[in-house]
Amino acid sequence: MPGMSHPGSYPRPRSLAHHGQSILTLGLPLVANNIATMGMGFTDTVMAGQLGGHTLAAVAIGNTLWYTAQLAGMGVLMAVSPMVAHALGANEPEKVTGLVKQSFWIALMLGVIGLFLLNQAGPFFLAVGVDPDVVPTSTGYLSAIAWGLPAILGYLCLRYMSEGMGHTRPLMYFAFLGLVLNAAGNYVLMYGKFGFPAMGAVGCGVSSAITMVSVLLVSLVYVRRSRRYSAVKLRPLMEAPNWESIKEILTLGVPISASALAESTFFHATALIMAALGTAIVAAHQVALNYAATMFMIPLAVHSATTVRVGHLLGRGLPEDARRAGLAGIGMSLLFMLVSALVMYLGRYAIAGFYTTDQTVVNLAASMLVMAAIFQLSDGANIAAMGALRGYRDAKIPLYLATVSHWGVGFPLAWYLAFKTDQGPVGVWFAIVISLTLSAFLLIRRFLVISGRALHAAR
Repeated sequence: MPGMSHPGSYPRPRSLAHHGQSILTLGLPLVANNIATMGMGFTDTVMAGQLGGHTLAAVAIGNTLWYTAQLAGMGVLMAVSPMVAHALGANEPEKVTGLVKQSFWIALMLGVIGLFLLNQAGPFFLAVGVDPDVVPTSTGYLSAIAWGLPAILGYLCLRYMSEGMGHTRPLMYFAFLGLVLNAAGNYVLMYGKFGFPAMGAVGCGVSSAITMVSVLLVSLVYVRRSRRYSAVKLRPLMEAPNWESIKEILTLGVPISASALAESTFFHATALIMAALGTAIVAAHQVALNYAATMFMIPLAVHSATTVRVGHLLGRGLPEDARRAGLAGIGMSLLFMLVSALVMYLGRYAIAGFYTTDQTVVNLAASMLVMAAIFQLSDGANIAAMGALRGYRDAKIPLYLATVSHWGVGFPLAWYLAFKTDQGPVGVWFAIVISLTLSAFLLIRRFLVISGRALHAAR
């Protein structure tokens, strides 16, 4: 782990700049990992679009459920990263092996449940008003990609183990491998190349599932053979369930998952509000949100690196360094998002024009990007503070704070400004900014309280 050593081997506490450098070293490969992972969805969208609006709509509609299922499982397994970091920080590598093996049971359980539920999507789509002509194609896509869910969740066990150990560079390579395999599989199976039938949206789902299984197998072989993981004994891959260990993972992981879903569903809900305001408005909203989501990949990486850095330091009994590392992560995220906000504000018309040539949509998107520029700062502080808190294995209170911010304040305000005032779409974005700003303020305050308690307990 860069910059790490045993307590007493360096003067304490280290500076914010030192911790920032360590977080940057961990985080840079994760930025590439996040961008490559996001690129898979982008590739699916672009390649589906080449087959017409029907295929594009089917993949897009199917992905609304797919991403929710994946996010739910991902959130639970995120608990592995800080738990591994704490164990290694305390010089207890044997705990890592047991932790990862038990996390595979959780991945298998969630994967099987998700596989079953995704195969029941047809009645749900019809109930919410999806075009009946699109439903069979969407359900075919979901039935295919769902087989990859147990595999991607199994891979996430290895990913978060690797993150917790501070080995983030291999994750970048695995993500780019997945991006290449997915694009190649789409080309062959969607379009019917090299003697394969043209399967359209279903081919996209099959390609994604094959990619997930392949990435799991490659990462597993790598982890078993690489010296950097020699402390982790994954032969055999799984052992008998240890319900105490599984409960420990779930106790931390379920609130993390619920927090992620609370924010994700809030953004889905605001998109539905926009949809009710008109086609051009929802298109402009998607432009602003998509660009903001792309920029979010960097603070998301800082979030993960901060979790690991804080967890290691706490495991080593260095609460003052852990506090400084958390503050460094929050500061770095804010600094990047400040630059991003300035670029977004000054280049708002150019950014909107990159997505569409429709001048009405460009003008609307440019106005929303002004609000999105402010939103960048709130979003960066929010996710970085969440990462610092996860390093302290603090998840339940952050869940309550996020839920109140997004659903207790943000959504009612967005609905009111959209439908009861003349603010329209700008009012919705204003509500998003208020929601994230409130969440960031509450989470940073929570971090200061939790880190202060740890300092007081150590004295």
